[in-house]
Parts: sequence; C-alpha cells; structure tokens
Amino acid sequence: MLTVGVDVGGTSVRAGVVNADGAVLDTARAATPSGEEALEEAIGAAVAEVASRHKVSAVGLAVAGFVAPDRRTVRFAPHLAWRQAPVADRIAARVGMPVVLEHDANAAALAEHRFGAARGAGIAVLVAIGTGIGGALLIDGKVFRGAHGVAPELGHLRLVPDGRPCPCGKNGCWERYCSGTALTTTAVELLARHPGVSTLMAREALGDSRAVTGRRVAAAARDGDPLAKRAMADLARWLGEGLALVADVYDPEVVVIGGGVSESAPLFLDDARERYAAVVTGAGHRPLARIRTAQLGDDAGIVGVATLARELAPTRTARNGRR
Repeated sequence: MLTVGVDVGGTSVRAGVVNADGAVLDTARAATPSGEEALEEAIGAAVAEVASRHKVSAVGLAVAGFVAPDRRTVRFAPHLAWRQAPVADRIAARVGMPVVLEHDANAAALAEHRFGAARGAGIAVLVAIGTGIGGALLIDGKVFRGAHGVAPELGHLRLVPDGRPCPCGKNGCWERYCSGTALTTTAVELLARHPGVSTLMAREALGDSRAVTGRRVAAAARDGDPLAKRAMADLARWLGEGLALVADVYDPEVVVIGGGVSESAPLFLDDARERYAAVVTGAGHRPLARIRTAQLGDDAGIVGVATLARELAPTRTARNGRR
C-alpha cells in the first residue's frame, strides 16, 4: 500500500509517495503560501500531482508546529498560517483520502527508528538542528507527547541564564547557541571582535552581516578559515552541553542528530561527543548514549508521516464507515 507524506515547512511544501519499506518513489514540491486557504490549496495540489501517477490510499502531514494529541488539529505553527485549525479534516475533504497529522520532528524520529539510525532502540531522542532545534522522544518506538501534545521542546531549554534573546520570549535557549541561526550569530560576533582574523568570512560579510549564513560559515570552516572554525567549535560545545542535559533527563540509548546543520556534522560532532561525555552527570561512571547522524536526510519527515498514515488511516476509515 502506497501512502503520501507531506512535509509542510515554512518555505516549501514537499509531497512524497512512500512504500512500506520506507522508500520515496516520487515527489512534488511547491512554495509555502502565507494564508490558510492558499496553503491548503498548495498541499492539495502537491498530493494530487503525485496521486495522479500512483495509486495511493492515505496522506500524512508533517507540520512544524503544535499538533493536538488526536493528530487532527494544528494548534499553533510559528512559520505557518494555522491557529487552532482542523487541518486533517480540511485536507481530507480536498484530497478524498484519510489524513493524519504529526509534528515534523516526531515524524522524522519515527522514520529513523523504523528505517534509519535509531532502528531498534528502546529509548531514542531526535535532535533536529536547523534554523532552530526540534526534538522528539521515542519510548519503545512510540512518540512521547506530554500531557498536551507539545513535548519535548528541547530547543527552548535554557542553557545560558540571561543569554541571547529567543523569539519564544526567554533568554539563553539552546537553539540560540546551537542551530544554523546561532552559527550565524556567533560568526558575526566573532567578526566584530576579531576583524583581522578571518579573510574568508570578512569577504563574505563585506560590511553587511546579513551576507553571513550558517551554510557559508560551514563552508568557510571546511576551507580552513580560523574564525569559521572557532564558530563551529562554539556550536560543538553547546551541542555537547545540551546533549548532556537531555541525557540527564531521558537517559536515551541513541541520540540522532538531524536537520540541515547535520550535513556539516564532520566539522563538529566529534567535539560535541567529547563535551557531552565530559559534562554529563556521572561522567566516567555510566554508559553513554550513541550519538549518530540521521540516515534519511530531508526525506525523514515524509517517510515517517507516510508510515504513520499507512498505520492509522485504515483504522479511521473503518470507524467512519467508508471502508
């Protein structure tokens, strides 16, 4: 049975046809519109495009936002138009198939547990490092959601009291020090303090700090730029600090590092592992979690939510009397 997974992000909507082995057979992509109606039209069109080429039976949406425990409603999505919106029912009406929702980090974690880096782990944590940090916790392969469906918000753990301000309203959140955005902030701060150290990064900036991006910092670090390497070392330090905190709370078997920043893992992951091992409670006297990079890349959310749709949608169809 083929199903469609749709990754609904702040910049793009990507639909993929997924089989029972977790393989993505076909995709369609569109830019993410700003309004609710336009966004739902874009999702419907992307699903219709791949459904015209394959016989599919259900749809899952991976959403960067708070999803209600019944996986029918999007309560809040900071980069999308939905607020307390019955998204699953609206999209189902458009596409004529059962639809389920899932938080995008949860969907990616499910995919990595079923097909990737966390396969078989009893307790697994996914840390998705991109613009910010998304997190997911799996216990015996099941998503832990908390009492109200919004756990775990790992990116907003406060690591630095009175630290960098965060859009969430707090200061010193983990993602302010360990993310693509944080990497940019750190590089700009270092450029201001040490203007003569970095030839490559100074040339990137050209007097305009907006020219500095996380991807450019990583590229400069690969080319040996000393300031960019220092920025990557700072990210590694804070990744290790945050992972130690996560391990103190959850004691996972495996931590999977995903998201766009994970593509640069060779630049920081070994140092992050060392920092984690040094500062975790009971360092030197306890087993450590395996820290691995995600195996499914950008497809993880699509694969996870399509798999969820395969498992849940037939049940919902039967309950609704349409099977």
